[in-house]
Amino acid sequence: MEEPKRSPIFRILIVLSFVAMLTANALATLIRINGMTTGEVSDAYPNLFAPAGITFSIWSVIYTLLLAYVIYQLVFFAKSRDSDSYITMVKVGVVFIISSLINTAWIFTWHYEQFLISVILIFALLLCLILISLFLRKKKLSLVEKILIRLPFSIYFGWITVASIANATTYLVSVEWSGFGLSEELWTIIMIIAGMLIAFATVLFAKDPVYGLTVIWAFTGIVIKHLDTDGYDKQYMAIVVVACICVAILLLETIIIAIFGKLPSGKKKEPAPVAAPEPAASGEIDAEVSEV
Repeated sequence: MEEPKRSPIFRILIVLSFVAMLTANALATLIRINGMTTGEVSDAYPNLFAPAGITFSIWSVIYTLLLAYVIYQLVFFAKSRDSDSYITMVKVGVVFIISSLINTAWIFTWHYEQFLISVILIFALLLCLILISLFLRKKKLSLVEKILIRLPFSIYFGWITVASIANATTYLVSVEWSGFGLSEELWTIIMIIAGMLIAFATVLFAKDPVYGLTVIWAFTGIVIKHLDTDGYDKQYMAIVVVACICVAILLLETIIIAIFGKLPSGKKKEPAPVAAPEPAASGEIDAEVSEV
C-alpha cells in the first residue's frame, strides 16, 4: 500500500524546530545567555561527575547528524512511501519536534539557573529519545536509514543519558544537598555505576553499540578531568578506577553486541529429540498373523 505525497506543513515544523534548537544553542555560546556560556554555568557548580570540557565537542557531531536526519526527512516526506515506513517516520518526526522544543527550553532554564525545571526538561528529552529508539527498533532499517536516522539518535540518546545524571547532580549541588551523610566521592561512584548499568541494559535491549560508545566517551571525559592537572589532578583515584572499570565493561559488551548481536548465553544447544516409531495398529498386527 502506497501513501500519497503529504502536506509540506509537517516538514516545515521539523525544520523550524531544529533551527530553533540550533539557534538557542548557538546563542548560548556566541552571546552568552544571562552572561554565561553553557560550560560556565556548569563550572559555577563544580561536582565530581562533570566530564572534561573536550567531551562536550560531541554536540557538534550530534547537531551535524541531526541536520542530515532533517534533510532525509524532507526528502522522505516529499515522496510516496509504503504505509509502515510512513507511520514510523511520522512518529519519529513528531517526537523529534517535541524533543527539539524541549532542548530549546532547556537552554534558557539552564542559563538562568532554574535547575529544577532544567532537570524536568532534560528527563522529558530523555523520554523522547527512548520513544524514538523504540520506534526504530520495531522497524527494519535500510543502510541509509541506519546512517541518517538511527546513528544520530543513538549518539543523542547516549549523551543525554549521561547528561541527565550530570544535570541532576548540578541541581543537588545548587541546593547544597547533604547526600544523607555520604561523601561526594562515594555518591559520584554510585552515579557512575548506575549510569553504567543503565547503559549496559540499553545496549543489550536495543542492540545499539553506538549508544554504548557514546556513554563510554562521556565516562572517558570524567576520567580525563580527574587525571588532568587543570582538573582534579588525581585527588579522587577511586572515581578514576571505578570509571575505568565501567568503561571496560561497556566496551566489551559493545564489541560483542556489534559482532554477534547478543551476549553469549553459555548454554549449549541441545539436539532435537528423535521421534520414536509409532506402534502398529492392532488390526494390522492381526492381519499379519493370519497371513503367517
